[in-house]
Amino acid sequence: MDHSSLCTRLAQQVIALKASSSLATVPGIKLLYADRPGGRTPVMYSSGIVILFQGQKTGYLGNTVFHYDATKYLMLTVTLPFECETFATPEEPMAGILLNVDPARLQDLLIDIGTDDSFHPEPQTRGIHTSSLTEEMLCAAERLLDVMRNPRDARVLGPQIVREILYYVLLGPCGGALLALISRQTQFSQIARAIRRIENHYTDTLSVEQLAAEVNMSVSAFHHNFKAVTSTSPLQYLKSYRLHQARMMMLQEGLKAGAAAMRVGYESASQFSREFKRYFGVTPGEEITRMRQAAL
Repeated sequence: MDHSSLCTRLAQQVIALKASSSLATVPGIKLLYADRPGGRTPVMYSSGIVILFQGQKTGYLGNTVFHYDATKYLMLTVTLPFECETFATPEEPMAGILLNVDPARLQDLLIDIGTDDSFHPEPQTRGIHTSSLTEEMLCAAERLLDVMRNPRDARVLGPQIVREILYYVLLGPCGGALLALISRQTQFSQIARAIRRIENHYTDTLSVEQLAAEVNMSVSAFHHNFKAVTSTSPLQYLKSYRLHQARMMMLQEGLKAGAAAMRVGYESASQFSREFKRYFGVTPGEEITRMRQAAL
């Protein structure tokens, strides 16, 4: 079967599963679906692999523009804020899966690969990558969607199929980036550690000097390497992360802008509102209204 026919069938499977009341979950897998276009807007993606079978997304990170669709998957090895545009219609909705990468399972997979002479992934320093979808990945994705119709199949077989998809990614052009997730003695791993520190303590007063010292880098080296991984500065990353967290608190917990601002580490509600509007293009109230309407 040709690539496009297989992707069309996979998209139909995702759409059917989304509509099903008996969807069986597989740990680390989320179905993606949208039936209307979405304009360019700031998003925050956690590390993982996005595989689309239909529709398209375009991402903007610094000066880099990247497309992912039924021919290319997207992989992030750290949590990253960037801007994203979605192309979908009711007649041809966007459909795909998000695969979270478990470092422990990835480590087990590498142990099984062992010291194979043909396995030499190129080292990668950026936090975001795209690469061509292969027939092997798509066939594994089809079996993954098949087992999500039955809870026992999903529980027993699902994790093995996820492992298979990771195996094919490791062998491809993004293998070095995936490998960087569990490498401990690289500059990438030092920056990844600093990013986890921000994620876990974003409400604290964090300085660049403090973050650099915690990963044993000079301030200038930390700045340089942080930007190589994320395409942004440490302080801008922290600000973006706080704004995204505040937005989720307002949406999910019903917090007012001032309360959300205090929760994420802002001392001034007015400064929060200014920076929120500069970042998202609308006021906090307008953004929450827009997101609730989109959810409906």
